[in-house]
Amino acid sequence: MKKLISLGFAILVFSSCVNSNTSAIDNEKIVQQYYVYFNQHQWQKMAQMYSEKALFKDPSLGPGTVVQTRQQIAQKYTELASLFPDVHDSIVAIYPSNGKHIVVEFISTGTAPDQSKFSLPICTIFTIENGQITKDFTYYDNFEAPTVNEKQ
Repeated sequence: MKKLISLGFAILVFSSCVNSNTSAIDNEKIVQQYYVYFNQHQWQKMAQMYSEKALFKDPSLGPGTVVQTRQQIAQKYTELASLFPDVHDSIVAIYPSNGKHIVVEFISTGTAPDQSKFSLPICTIFTIENGQITKDFTYYDNFEAPTVNEKQ
């Protein structure tokens, strides 16, 4: 009887590990699809990947956490593309944290209205629940300080 209970416990532990790994793998696929839509400028499809109301931390939205609807998300990225028509994100690495958190390191590039090129390293922490992005916490340096060479 002890062996049967031990076997049942082992199966339970193993199956819970498999389920959490499957969740992390599924969430990583969601994030990869997100960047496909971003780079194709399919803002409506990308916005549909979010829950109806998602929490955002993004320097472009201010210093705090804000709630954004899918409509607001699509509008934000439509406006971004109007400023930078060739905006493109290249994933450097994806770091699954736990079943519902995915950290993405990427480089955003594009051309500004004055025809200057930019390359901006960014890190985003996505929280994914029930197949939808519920939190998008994005970090980047939006302060243009002079570089060491420019100070001299």
